[in-house]
Amino acid sequence: MAKSIDVSDLDIYYGDFLAVQGVNMTVKARSVTAFIGPSGCGKSTVLRSLNRMHEVIPGARVDGKVAVGGQDLYDHSVDPVAVRRQIGMVFQRPNPFPTMSIYDNVLAGNKLNSKNMKKGEADEIVERSLKGANLWNEVKDRLGKPGMGLSGGQQQRLCIARAIAVQPQVLLMDEPCSALDPISTSAIEDLIHELKSDYTIVIVTHNMQQAARVSEDTAFFNLKAAGEPGQLVEFNSTKQMFTNPEKDATEAYISGRFG
Repeated sequence: MAKSIDVSDLDIYYGDFLAVQGVNMTVKARSVTAFIGPSGCGKSTVLRSLNRMHEVIPGARVDGKVAVGGQDLYDHSVDPVAVRRQIGMVFQRPNPFPTMSIYDNVLAGNKLNSKNMKKGEADEIVERSLKGANLWNEVKDRLGKPGMGLSGGQQQRLCIARAIAVQPQVLLMDEPCSALDPISTSAIEDLIHELKSDYTIVIVTHNMQQAARVSEDTAFFNLKAAGEPGQLVEFNSTKQMFTNPEKDATEAYISGRFG
């Protein structure tokens, strides 16, 4: 079940350094929300705070609230590992597990969660996930071959298959196309369109055209000055953001006057 994400008064720290300050927004369920903004403004940091990946970094912490389907992810009773199971992450560079076959790559998360999976069940998950990532027809005859033997675009779709195999509620994507050629990028964008009927998707992108193509809502982050914390400047429907933004800073960034 895809769920909405409510972020309120979120401050994100690296040690004593306040990296991002005062973020408030609601990410709608079963839709795509794009995070845009210049380098170093905190887009990926905010993204990682949505599934508690941020705190993997020593000294990193957050204040404020991130609620998914009404459940505060940072409540003391919540297990971060369970959070990351519900909220999948796809990284900038495709990262299949190098020693594993395509088949085992897809199942990696499921095997962590359940030690004795039956072969039939495993086969079903692999086929469902690879079909979900539009990769099944390309790899069904070589599931035993290494995942690293695929092209970059196929590897990224394999990573998406791995993320959706555990049936999360939310998919986070940190610049998933930045290492890919235009044809692979187009395939991933088509896939994002298809996946949003089942998942809540948040994508960080440097590519403004991509944000305009794939998302319903857009969040624009920026810094007041170097060394200052990043802030959410504007959160709006993508259509409005790209045609009639509310803030001058958004207009300046989108029209290419800075950043």
